Amino acid sequence: MSFFEAIILAIIEGLTEFLPVSSTGHMIIASTFMGNASDSFVKLFTVAIQFGAILSVVLVYFKRFLKSINFYILLFVAFLPTGIIGLSLKGYVDALLEEVVVVAISLLIGGIVLLFVDKYFAKNETEGTDVVSYKTAFIIGVVQSIAMIPGVSRSAATIIGGMSQKLTRKAAAEFSFFLAVPTMFAATVKSMWDEKELLIESSNNEWVFLLIGNVIAFIVAYFAIKSFISFLNKNGFKVFGYYRIILGGLILILMAAGVNLEMA
Repeated sequence: MSFFEAIILAIIEGLTEFLPVSSTGHMIIASTFMGNASDSFVKLFTVAIQFGAILSVVLVYFKRFLKSINFYILLFVAFLPTGIIGLSLKGYVDALLEEVVVVAISLLIGGIVLLFVDKYFAKNETEGTDVVSYKTAFIIGVVQSIAMIPGVSRSAATIIGGMSQKLTRKAAAEFSFFLAVPTMFAATVKSMWDEKELLIESSNNEWVFLLIGNVIAFIVAYFAIKSFISFLNKNGFKVFGYYRIILGGLILILMAAGVNLEMA
């Protein structure tokens, strides 16, 4: 992986992690086009730079993380289903991470769903709530588990899961941000622990890539989060739906045309 490729992947991570477009899907697509998707360090890099994105959430919502113990209990309740299911199905999920076609299909289907989300949950904006209950947190956590499939989008799944429980778009999006912290932290630590030998053997340049990648992911994610809520309230989910459909459809068309998009 070159320095330029590291920067591109870090920008993609920061920009897409909290948007309903699937950061994992975009990272797989980008690294596949770069021709280094199967490289062990690249795989580690795409996971490790999530630390930067996590810190951006903590900074933007610093006061919320100091609000009460109940806040952390809600996050634990929401994280529990994903933690259990994630550990149980890790082998299957790792196998799916090798399939670009899975990403394309997930993007396409998820995009179609997003086209109808605003209309289906329209009443939430006038009759919904901003209060997350334990039941709502648990259901959001269960729905988040679906996002282990590459291309589904953790953000999209959790926001829709929250809105299905009568949360407003803003409340659902913010809880999605909060839940990303323990979820991404656990996934990152687990992956880095599994690859600890690779980390130890990494060159000085690779450690520089990790440092710069986290800094860039942090900065880009910070501005993405600050902008997303305002954009969502004004425009809804349709634009993300169209984007996903176009991207997923384009990948499938290229593959059907014989373009080699296998992991390389």
